[in-house]
Amino acid sequence: MSVFCQVAVYLLLALPAIAQAQAFATITIKPARSADARNTRLQVLPNGDLIASGVPVASLLSYAYGVPVNSSPRLSGLPGWRETYDIEAKAPANTIPAGLPGSEKRGRMQAMIRGLLADRFKLVMRVEQKTMPVYALTVASGGPSLQKSAIAETDCVFDTATPESCHNFIVGRGHPLNARAINMDDLAQYIENWTDLPVVNRAAVSGLFAVETEGWIPMRLPPPPPGNAPAARFDDLPTIFTVLRKLGLELKRQEDILPLYTVERIRPNDDNVPLPATQATSGPRPNLFPDRGEHYRQRHRFTSRATISAAEVFVMAVMTLPCEPSDRCEPDQPPTTSHRARPLLG
Repeated sequence: MSVFCQVAVYLLLALPAIAQAQAFATITIKPARSADARNTRLQVLPNGDLIASGVPVASLLSYAYGVPVNSSPRLSGLPGWRETYDIEAKAPANTIPAGLPGSEKRGRMQAMIRGLLADRFKLVMRVEQKTMPVYALTVASGGPSLQKSAIAETDCVFDTATPESCHNFIVGRGHPLNARAINMDDLAQYIENWTDLPVVNRAAVSGLFAVETEGWIPMRLPPPPPGNAPAARFDDLPTIFTVLRKLGLELKRQEDILPLYTVERIRPNDDNVPLPATQATSGPRPNLFPDRGEHYRQRHRFTSRATISAAEVFVMAVMTLPCEPSDRCEPDQPPTTSHRARPLLG
């Protein structure tokens, strides 16, 4: 059996799972009403709804791909434009069923936001797995010294404008580890904003915790914006190693394989009115066999929708296969031996 046929068979077997992938039921994106960064807000509600005010795409990318907000070697190719948006995205019913573990809930939300970025901002993201030095967040020899949170995961609301909300930290000098309901993944991603290496969670401790520590000396700081005063000094603060030790945790330097993300394409959103994410049933269906590849897709873009047919999934997945030199390639796609992920829709 040829490689193409093997891929086709695999895709057909995988179609039910692909076709049922979650997506937002309705999406509204408008230019931000306020350009003041102090009004930036990102909310993820328990039912899976997304509400954002004045957010840049960098904030959406950070949440969707689990990378720091500050510059990081794990995410490159960010756009130079600085447009911000107000977004309301409604999740379908039962997107987040009762009893779903926190990690799975976040994973579903990340996948849905990735879909939003691909469909509405035409994001094309290249992912490379690379072995690199990291800090592993682990439990110290004496065991963890962590206080359970009074907030249950089922009641969690992620809200960047409310420091006391779940999975969020209270801002302070030296970035103290002050939070009301965070897990170890939250902790690792937060401190990675100011460490000199990526941080991965290897603590094997589950649940939500309330923490409160003093600030610490950042290993690195992003450069201040042009015209701003130099960054404050933190020489009087302890290191992150000392702060974590008080929580019964530690950072161990080791090597690990991490995904590195490169933004290959993203453009500002041009939606100015609410658009349903479900394609209208009337009117002609889009041609699934374009003659001119990307040029055709730009003229006849698929409308975002919660589900797509199995046939569409199969054809669009085949369209994203790498084009070998011996294959017949699209006119705008030179032969290549590397695969670049493209959004299925758009």
